[in-house]
Amino acid sequence: MHYSPHQLAYFAHKLTLRAATDSMDGIAGALLDAQVDLNPHQIDAALFATSNPLSKGVILADEVGLGKTIEAGLLIAQRWAERKRHILVIVPANLRKQWHQELADKFDLSATILEAKSFRQAVKDGVVNPFDAASTVGARSDRIVICSYQFAAAKADALKSVPWDLVVVDEAHRLRNVYKPDNKTARTLLDALSHARKVLLTATPLQNSLLEL
Repeated sequence: MHYSPHQLAYFAHKLTLRAATDSMDGIAGALLDAQVDLNPHQIDAALFATSNPLSKGVILADEVGLGKTIEAGLLIAQRWAERKRHILVIVPANLRKQWHQELADKFDLSATILEAKSFRQAVKDGVVNPFDAASTVGARSDRIVICSYQFAAAKADALKSVPWDLVVVDEAHRLRNVYKPDNKTARTLLDALSHARKVLLTATPLQNSLLEL
């Protein structure tokens, strides 16, 4: 289902009114190119995630099947519309292509999947930091980067040097034991992305202890 221009104008108007009431930015820009049926709870989640500009991030913990990927896609699309285009998506390796396709099909957003081979090729081509295309003179900096947990942790130093506007972490329950020394991936990513605003997606935010949250 595609929204008509009149429907989009209505949504934009309603979101602008709500944004003014709640003192937050609307997400109208994210709706302009969205090719997806949106549910009210998904818009609510996206607005919640933008409600406090001083916050370092949020956890979206809807159950499986309620559209956390769509909620995150709205946030990514809104940042893109605001021309805040240092955007990173960290996912399990088997979900990289799925995220790439979802962003393209549902939000008309182009992304780059970074892994060992493409990273090495970019360096060979003269890119100082493949996570940040702006590190090469004359290169475009506006792109969305998708990578796996393992690759992100392995390239922590490169991640740390990028002024990320938004970092989305899917299946974020993998990071729940960050307080334990043996979860090296979580601790590495915590340090590398401490400066970035993050959105964590998980259907199971905790199981046994509030420390996991």
